[in-house]
Amino acid sequence: MTAMANDMRPNGFTLLELLVALTVLGMVFAGLAQGVHFGLLAWATELHLTSGNDDFDTLDSTLRHMIEVADPGDDLDPAAFTASGDRLDCVSELPDAIGATPGRRIRATLLVDPAHRLVLRWQPAMRARSLRAPSPPIETELLRGVSRIELAFWRPGGDWVSAWHSPDLPALVSIRLHFPAGDPRHWPAIVAAPVLDRP
Repeated sequence: MTAMANDMRPNGFTLLELLVALTVLGMVFAGLAQGVHFGLLAWATELHLTSGNDDFDTLDSTLRHMIEVADPGDDLDPAAFTASGDRLDCVSELPDAIGATPGRRIRATLLVDPAHRLVLRWQPAMRARSLRAPSPPIETELLRGVSRIELAFWRPGGDWVSAWHSPDLPALVSIRLHFPAGDPRHWPAIVAAPVLDRP
């Protein structure tokens, strides 16, 4: 009798087991499809927001270097660091990205020119006064299509200000680039900290 009962038991899955398995598989596939869709959407958004990312990386490292090694001056000669909301003048070292001898002291000006280019105007910074007329500044284009630049400076123990006229360096410098309407570039602010210690 037991052998006969075993022979009558159906082989394979019941209809209920198949329905449960199909339901679980459907939920797994739906979750995977949503995950893939979200991943593709996030990837497309990142590409849109960081278009020209190589330009940003180069500009970021150039400006950070210029600010981080800005000359803090000394007790007899204060820092030559002055700025307004859209222009920065300082004595620093030549960044590698400019294409000349790195480590060379320069008197630099960062601004956006009338052609909407972010430019660095620089010339050698002499410690001694030269007897001949100074050479005209060299202009290096850093980025095209910039509508304006917005600078801000953090006072040690204070707050953000839009201009700097102090014998000391600011604790932080924030550089935000604004692009024309319709330009897909949306870059974060570049924030760098100058070395505040004087020799």
